Amino acid sequence: MGFWKRSILDTLIFIAVAGFFPNLFHVSNIWMAFVAAVVMGLLNRFIKPIIVLFSLPITILTFGLFYICINAFMLQLASWALAPDFYFSNFGSAIIVAIIISIVNMIVSDYFEN
Repeated sequence: MGFWKRSILDTLIFIAVAGFFPNLFHVSNIWMAFVAAVVMGLLNRFIKPIIVLFSLPITILTFGLFYICINAFMLQLASWALAPDFYFSNFGSAIIVAIIISIVNMIVSDYFEN
């Protein structure tokens, strides 16, 4: 899935999750959700590979479960960059949103890839 399609999908996921869990996650409007999705895409492209490489031993020891924490950390970085309009109440809510985003992206990517 291309960068822009993934950004639009993540925008829709951010809006939906913010609607379902208003006490855990806040997005001020749809444009901020789109900006957050683009920032997440850039963070995932440039910063995430470095973090994954450095955390490879603990990811192997936890059978890949630490990768969820890495995804949550990427979401937390995006929320720090876009603080007043896009934020999480705590790191646990970032983990919940990371799990939801991963599941939805996996389902949609498998469905729409040839």
